Amino acid sequence: MSKDKNTSKTKKIKDQILKIFRKNPDKNFNHKQVVSKLDIEEPDERDKVVENISKLADKNKLKQVSRGKYQYDENVELYDAVLDMTARGDAYAIVKELEDDVFVFRKNINHAFNKDRVKISIFFNKKKRKEEGKVVEITERKKTTFVGTFRRNKNFGFVSIQNPKVYTDFFIPKSNINEAKDGQVVVVELKKWGEKDSSPIGNITEILGEPGEHETEMQTILRENSLPSQFPKEVEDYANQIDTKIHKSEVKKRRDMRDVLTFTIDPKDAKDFDDALSFRKLDNGNQEIGIHIADVSHYLQPGTILDEEAFDRATSIYLVDRVVPMLPEVLSNGACSLRPNEEKYTFSAVFELDKNGYVKKEWFGRTVTYSDARFAYEEAQHFIENQSAEVPAEISHTDKKYSVKPEIVEAVTTLNGLAKIMRGRRMSAGAISFDKAEVKFDLDEDNEPVGVFFKTQKEANKLIEEFMLLANRKVAEFIGKKEEGKKAKTFVYRCHDEPNSEKLQDLKTLVSQFGHKLKLEDKTKIGSSLNKLMSDVKGKKEQNLVDTLAIRTMSKANYSTDNIGHYGLAFDYYSHFTSPIRRYPDVMAHRLLQRYLDGGKSANKEVYEEQCDHCSEMEIFSVNAERDSIKFMQVKFMQDHQDQEFLGVISGVTDFGVFIEIVENKCEGMVRLSDIQEDHFEFDAKNFTITGRKTNKSYQLGDEVYVKVKNADLSKRQLDFTLIGSRDEIEN
Repeated sequence: MSKDKNTSKTKKIKDQILKIFRKNPDKNFNHKQVVSKLDIEEPDERDKVVENISKLADKNKLKQVSRGKYQYDENVELYDAVLDMTARGDAYAIVKELEDDVFVFRKNINHAFNKDRVKISIFFNKKKRKEEGKVVEITERKKTTFVGTFRRNKNFGFVSIQNPKVYTDFFIPKSNINEAKDGQVVVVELKKWGEKDSSPIGNITEILGEPGEHETEMQTILRENSLPSQFPKEVEDYANQIDTKIHKSEVKKRRDMRDVLTFTIDPKDAKDFDDALSFRKLDNGNQEIGIHIADVSHYLQPGTILDEEAFDRATSIYLVDRVVPMLPEVLSNGACSLRPNEEKYTFSAVFELDKNGYVKKEWFGRTVTYSDARFAYEEAQHFIENQSAEVPAEISHTDKKYSVKPEIVEAVTTLNGLAKIMRGRRMSAGAISFDKAEVKFDLDEDNEPVGVFFKTQKEANKLIEEFMLLANRKVAEFIGKKEEGKKAKTFVYRCHDEPNSEKLQDLKTLVSQFGHKLKLEDKTKIGSSLNKLMSDVKGKKEQNLVDTLAIRTMSKANYSTDNIGHYGLAFDYYSHFTSPIRRYPDVMAHRLLQRYLDGGKSANKEVYEEQCDHCSEMEIFSVNAERDSIKFMQVKFMQDHQDQEFLGVISGVTDFGVFIEIVENKCEGMVRLSDIQEDHFEFDAKNFTITGRKTNKSYQLGDEVYVKVKNADLSKRQLDFTLIGSRDEIEN
């Protein structure tokens, strides 16, 4: 049995023992009585129970009341936990040592907030016949600043927090109002919350503006997710004095690849270019492909205020109308951007590939490169589809017609052929392909949404993706297979665990409503079954719904020094190496790779694991902010279409309403059951359906319906719809 399975089994035995004592807090038990209650007969298993009771007593999880007799004491047995609040004000305490989360009623929260680190005691609620938790101590506040709407009285005020997981208003004494006006959106800092105080006392630190205004809402999204909007002046000043010139002395330390054909392929509106491809035909018939990445770590030195700021941010943030970069512009758009016709310091992965896309040789190290050209995805796609060196004005990133050298067309088409072979091999190995349409907005000069469109991946996008995946995989593999003292060297991996089995089962039930199948019996074939499902729903009304729910079955990817592989990509080793301008873990990977290329010893695992946790956390904040900004813009767009009827698909069914996603623009809103006038509708959770009591009319997940906008609330980023009727009854 593996060490992990042994650990899991021991944890389970301890949980079972503690549950017996918790259910009977007034009684004491000896070893034999516990063994009897667990109904264990095997001698080895009985010995393990005896051993674990002793260990629990040694760790003060149980108290010994007399020789061989033990009792539970909820004040002694405390667990470190992280709180996950619900919108109702209750919480789930996530405890590493326990298999299941512990439910904490609001009355037992003890002034803790979402994601706070706390100590909890666990007790058995005899009335409800289940275990519950109680917050005994707050050990670390996750957040001390919050965003809300200020309401002023004569001598004091209150701030109502926008996040529904914050269950209380903040009391603001007159001296802490700081010129805020009634109704404004503000940032409030938690000053104190006494044991007998009904509300926390806050201080207004920033006035964001009037609710619903564009800039107010964008700043709110950033502050709600603990994200910055500007660089401190001292950081900007430090970045501006960095020497960004190319020096001969530095070039001598690097592999000079300036004479190899090199180019970038990026979105048409890209401002920074952190990766480039080089291409060279070899005499043996193979191809030399270089993946060249901006050498951010050359400029970003550990221990500097610039590095500290980049680490704190950990990622660039992409809102609908702006980018909040990880690095100041002098680096992100200047020295570290692989702009055409400029020499740059790069960190490269260079491969010799045969005609079947297999790696014959690999090399990693610092280089100096020269980008011969930049292309938009549309231009590269034109080379692939037409084999033509003439680029028409309508797809040109310069908006002018131009032509390229024939060797560039040959390079792009050859790279595309290799990428298709490598992608096919990845899919056969069980990689999962999610080609979900990305919602984008056409914005006018005032950042008002004037249109919605969907960004889809074509071969040119997949070409770049495949070679970035190759570099990320091979760098991780190169380090991951190196050992020091029988242990793998410390490295930063991008990890992705197996999908959640319960969510997969729910997905299987759901897709069966549409006549689709999902095979879950053979774990090794779940990936290919998911891919078939994605292919089957393509172009159908349920596509976006199934795509969304399929993605939700997946575990969240994260950064860690413990390699578990990447399930979604079907890779045993995977890292992030290719985007150090916008991701700090890539900078960490560059530093570690260079350290080991130089023969350095393994880095401190604990330090890097802590940094990985921070980067994973900041990535979640960034993704949440991006989603919030899209939702805001969708609500803003729909605000101007309140008199229009829209065809939508029911994307969710709850006991209080149905969610509808509009087909033409993917904007999602809710029809509340209480607003449906024709009947009283009841919720059927098993069949994802609501059914009218009198009419017996039903609406089911995936049904097409017509709706109108009832209310568009910009501050809450929420759409309410009025249900007009099903597509069948309206059109027939």
